[in-house]
Amino acid sequence: MADPQLRYAWRVLSVVSLASIVTALGSSSLNVALPEVVRHFHSGAAAASWMLLSFMLANTVLMVVFGRLADMFGRRSMYLWGLATYTGASLLLGFSPTDWWVVGLRVVQAAGGAMLLTNSAALLTDAFPRRHLGRGLGIYIASFSVAQLVGPTLGGFLTHRFGWEWVFWYNVPLGVLCLVWGAVTLRRTAPAAGERGIDLPGNVLVLVSLGGLLFGLSQAADLGWTNPVVLGGIVLFAVLVPVFVLVERRSRHPVVDVRLFADRVFAFDLLASFLSTVGRMAVVLLVALFYQAVHGEDPVSAGLKVLPTSIAMMVASMCAGPLHSWLGARLVALLGNIVGTLGLVVLVTFISVDVGYAAICVGMVLVGAGAGMFMPATATTLLDQLPPHRVGIVNAMRLMVQNSGVVVSNALALSLVTGPLPAALRPAVFAGTLSHVAPGNVGQLVTGYRFTLMVLTGVSVLAVLASLGGRRKAPQPVPAGAACPVEERTP
Repeated sequence: MADPQLRYAWRVLSVVSLASIVTALGSSSLNVALPEVVRHFHSGAAAASWMLLSFMLANTVLMVVFGRLADMFGRRSMYLWGLATYTGASLLLGFSPTDWWVVGLRVVQAAGGAMLLTNSAALLTDAFPRRHLGRGLGIYIASFSVAQLVGPTLGGFLTHRFGWEWVFWYNVPLGVLCLVWGAVTLRRTAPAAGERGIDLPGNVLVLVSLGGLLFGLSQAADLGWTNPVVLGGIVLFAVLVPVFVLVERRSRHPVVDVRLFADRVFAFDLLASFLSTVGRMAVVLLVALFYQAVHGEDPVSAGLKVLPTSIAMMVASMCAGPLHSWLGARLVALLGNIVGTLGLVVLVTFISVDVGYAAICVGMVLVGAGAGMFMPATATTLLDQLPPHRVGIVNAMRLMVQNSGVVVSNALALSLVTGPLPAALRPAVFAGTLSHVAPGNVGQLVTGYRFTLMVLTGVSVLAVLASLGGRRKAPQPVPAGAACPVEERTP
């Protein structure tokens, strides 16, 4: 007879995987449908960027808050509230009267997404026996790939055929289904003893510092990198980071427990996660915009073009369990970063106005496969062996770092890619109409693509180095009669 704990673990996996599909559909479909939404509202470059960036910023800032609240009050209730909030915001987004209403409701949607994401891996870590955790996390992360596989094509098709509203509305029935299934399946758990309190100063510093960086990056394309507004946002971030560290060292309930960074391996794991996300996360958005702005294709066709990334990520994530058993999670994470970097090198090498699809496809497959190898491996190394009362907050830290990478990746890419173009033509890139309104400037946009991909490749190389830095040295022989050293463990 099957182990009851394992049966329950698989049911929990079905809940969090369905929820991850719902949330990932919302982000991946908008990446391709963005030009359609921009054209409907006649949005400028700033509003177009913030339709994506507002969600990422709010999701990142709220991640650790909800991780702490989940540890304090229980993950089940937080998870179900997250599903209700995300689904309700998706419904309201389709009725938005202006583009800035879209931006505001995306913040509400992000709050629901933060409640879900900060609890998903924690619920799985609580439910799965340790020997099956890598497999469970691999399947969970593969569910994101399923959504990223379906999202761009489905989002492009629905907005092209039925209107921009459906890029949000088609999440609603899935969200309701997931809410019902979660309420039936998830067990009530007692809140953790201790660990109560919210670090308000720390959360405000995260919002102001990361928001300043994001605002500066988002304005760089329009104002130039030497503009005081751009430099001010970047300087604000640089100044507040050490202030944040000092505040967190003295906080009783820190947003980021800086004591964990005393473990070199833990620190390098988080650094590798951040750099890897910055290097690869904007690729789907860039390629989808490339085929619309440079080749004049519709959202459906552009959505089909980015499918290889999600397929490769899904396959690699599904293989996480066997790979971890064979090679070990740390080596798999390193190999994932190497494979993803090679994919970016291929894209940099071949990107051009008349590039064939085969070369772009190879690059996207490598980027997706690398991400599919790296993400479950890193989650496993960070969350395995944690005591239950620390899983929520450490997983929230992991996700906050990863989401910060998403924010920086997209903001950096959107700022750099349109840099060579005249300011008046930059909105045409986000609307996907550049090849129609100014075909003579398409070459300048491709120059921006090449430079952007070079920057992302450089960041990905740094991620490889961070993964190498996080690998443990082989243990040294202990002389006879000497005391055995205590083995260092990753939190």
